[in-house]
Amino acid sequence: MAWLLRIFGIKHDDPAAAGGTATATATAAPEGEVPPERKGLNGEYDQSGLAKRVVKAFDDAGIEDAPHLYVEQHDTTVVFTGHVKEQSILDQLEEVAKGVEGATAVDASKVTIE
Repeated sequence: MAWLLRIFGIKHDDPAAAGGTATATATAAPEGEVPPERKGLNGEYDQSGLAKRVVKAFDDAGIEDAPHLYVEQHDTTVVFTGHVKEQSILDQLEEVAKGVEGATAVDASKVTIE
């Protein structure tokens, strides 16, 4: 369970991840409801909220960390960059990412298989 820590420097038991102090990219929500792609780990407005919730979903699913793969978001698209050992790993990651609220697409075109 190292995705969230490696990519965003957040531990699952970190007060910032558990609703305490705001993280560096989390800010006060603008007027109105927070769009799904901007919801942070605890529903707060977070510019990288979707990407954080995707990597948390990897941790929650018990998927072993792929140390050379990175997760970003471009609006509602989850973007993977880097490389993984096998196509089956990438397939599993894509499937989990597609199931996260706010994700409308997954772009793995910048991932290579070792």
